[in-house]
Amino acid sequence: MDEIHTDSDEGEGNIKYTISGEGAGSIFIIDELTGDIHATERLDREEKAFYTLRAQARDRLTNAPLEPESEFVIKVQDINDSEPQFLEGPYIGSVAELSPI
Repeated sequence: MDEIHTDSDEGEGNIKYTISGEGAGSIFIIDELTGDIHATERLDREEKAFYTLRAQARDRLTNAPLEPESEFVIKVQDINDSEPQFLEGPYIGSVAELSPI
């Protein structure tokens, strides 16, 4: 899905990534070691178009923040989950010139 990452992360496992905000810990979970963020359920744009979350990198031993908290937005893209189906087509129609839209 997405990931957060700090430049100070040298891959030694000394950094813990956290998220907070709308859906953090329920709809969105983060791998504390890698910063990978995943959705735990299917998102529906018609229910909610975006989520605002905050992310932070912390020292794993002291829990001290390594950088200021950053805010980011996850925008849900719409997919047509109810595609129109024309089972008895093709359909032929016409529209008179100068018709209203």
